[in-house]
Amino acid sequence: MDVQNEAVYILSAKQRLGETKHCWIIGFEKLFHAIATLLGAVLGAKTLTQDRCDLSDAFTRLSELVAPEMEAVNQAIRQRMQSEHAPRIPELSAHLIEAGGKRLRPILTLAAANMFGYQGDHQIRLAAAVEFIHTATLLHDDVVDESAKRRGRPTANILWDNQSSVLVGDYLFSRSFQLMVETGSLRVLDILANASAVIAEGEVLQLSSQNDLSGGEDRYFQVIRGKTAELFSAAAEVGGVIAGATDAEVKALRAYGDALGIAFQLVDDVLDYGGASAAMGKDVGDDFREGKATLPVLIAYAKADEAGRVFWERVIEDHEQEDADLEEALSLIDAADGLEETKARARQYGQDAKDALAVLPQTPVTHALGDVVDFVISRAY
Repeated sequence: MDVQNEAVYILSAKQRLGETKHCWIIGFEKLFHAIATLLGAVLGAKTLTQDRCDLSDAFTRLSELVAPEMEAVNQAIRQRMQSEHAPRIPELSAHLIEAGGKRLRPILTLAAANMFGYQGDHQIRLAAAVEFIHTATLLHDDVVDESAKRRGRPTANILWDNQSSVLVGDYLFSRSFQLMVETGSLRVLDILANASAVIAEGEVLQLSSQNDLSGGEDRYFQVIRGKTAELFSAAAEVGGVIAGATDAEVKALRAYGDALGIAFQLVDDVLDYGGASAAMGKDVGDDFREGKATLPVLIAYAKADEAGRVFWERVIEDHEQEDADLEEALSLIDAADGLEETKARARQYGQDAKDALAVLPQTPVTHALGDVVDFVISRAY
């Protein structure tokens, strides 16, 4: 090899060595980045899990603050759902009542009475009445919606039949009114009787318009304020009334319940499309299959192009659905940020609920009610 060729050879070798070292460096950088990303994901998941545990603890703390009263409520529920002549009533009632619900609505009644230092026992009757109203509406809803699963278990209308579910729901409504009357307060009777009517009105409005996209967000919020938020409002309100709260304080309790109830329903509507619903005993896409125009759908419909609007009108208004339509719906909702916008609305209503607590006595229960707002919102994440 002559001197010139040797020089070229050495230079070429050095270049190849440099390229090899450069590739090694890039390879190590990629490996380091991948490890860092993996660690970040693990630590992030750990933090998210810890946050969820902390928020779940918030509900536990509230429950513990009213635990003796809640035990009395559970005893009252078990006693009042009995029937001497129709054993199917307690059997069917127990299937749903003992299915593991958090009893959030009756807890609101107990918490509201507690924050004013109420020493009587009428809040027990009212909390039981609230839970009976809620259970009755669920029994009726499952018949109307032809649902097959609730809280991870077969619905009562599947295990028994539609007629039994409707009639037992009626029985629990009647029991709730007996409990209200026993308090001797016409005001709480008026509040809960009105709530029952508003809930039924909301359900009928949803039934008559569930396959209609033209009502938009105004009708949607009218429906959820009636069918969901009204009982939250009334549950908190009657607790304050029976404890002797001022009109301003009762109004604040109602505002808290209303905002919390709306946030709760918004999160439920996210879960139907968000994938987390399976862990909560619900089937992903139930609302979609029923043709319900919930907020994620309305947001996607409002932002859709012509093809998207045709799709939504077919699957919601015409209720003509194919196997692949749920995936397409999820894609369109994602493209429109439908779930993120719905979560943002839920957070705003959550803040409204917290703001309503500002005029109330600042007790441990009041603070726990603020934390429970975060717990309700966290279900969407």
